[in-house]
Amino acid sequence: MDRNTFIVLVSMVLFFGMQNLNAEVITVRDDVGRIVNLDKPAQRIVTLAPHAVEMLFAAGAGDRIIGTVSYSDYPAQAKTIPRVGSYNALDVERILALQPDLVFAWDSGNKKDQIEKLIQLGLTVFINEPHSIEDVASSIERIGRLTASETIASRFNAVFLGRYRQLQETYQNRSKVRMFYQVWHDPLITINGRHLISAVMRLCGAENIFNDMSALSASVSVEAVIAAQPEIIIAGGEVDKQTQLLENWRRWKNLPAVRNAQLYLIEPGLLHRHGPRILDGAEIMCRYVEQARAARVVKDGGK
Repeated sequence: MDRNTFIVLVSMVLFFGMQNLNAEVITVRDDVGRIVNLDKPAQRIVTLAPHAVEMLFAAGAGDRIIGTVSYSDYPAQAKTIPRVGSYNALDVERILALQPDLVFAWDSGNKKDQIEKLIQLGLTVFINEPHSIEDVASSIERIGRLTASETIASRFNAVFLGRYRQLQETYQNRSKVRMFYQVWHDPLITINGRHLISAVMRLCGAENIFNDMSALSASVSVEAVIAAQPEIIIAGGEVDKQTQLLENWRRWKNLPAVRNAQLYLIEPGLLHRHGPRILDGAEIMCRYVEQARAARVVKDGGK
């Protein structure tokens, strides 16, 4: 090897070595406190919850999703993404075969042992669990960093947080209304004060009658609901399609919610998913809470 060739080779080694030194590792903290590192922006992403798909599209990275779970149906493009099982029954082998560089998991929805198995198998896993509306925006911001789509994520969050502040300004000083939120009717399931839906309740000036329940979501008795005397009952269900979800309450004539005709349905995808459509659900809920507030004044003499 002559002297000139040697110098060229050394220069190339130094150049690419410096490039590697200058390459910035992408680092974020997920919602259970784990540090998630990527050597480069994620290009092949598997999402293990429908809300994660919605977040990635909001952040401008929906086209990076190569696999997701059942019921991931929003936006419309999500319907064509290959499936890797359901949120609580993952096909681990299928996930591995897709060779993702990032897996977006759901802390309270996916089975803990399956998330742990994916981590043990060497996959980079971001675990998500928003408990507040600000947490939704934070999730989208971090997705923007992990996928190098910060500009789109920031634009989305500017609008999202603007809507949130407007709802705060409108409802933050209104009188409190006691609410029962029905996730499902058989068994009767609700949520506690740490759940994202409770954050929406607080935004609207409503109090969750099961705020102090220990579990994030759990079954409760009809008797416990009656004893708490909610002024409004909202169930997750499709309007005009699942009206039976509220029928059982109508026989309890002494419930304030029944007496004042404050039984409502909200499309479950808007509130049950921890994603960017949460404010669409919040706007609907706040209108219903305001109606319950007005009904209390008219029918209960302002008590």
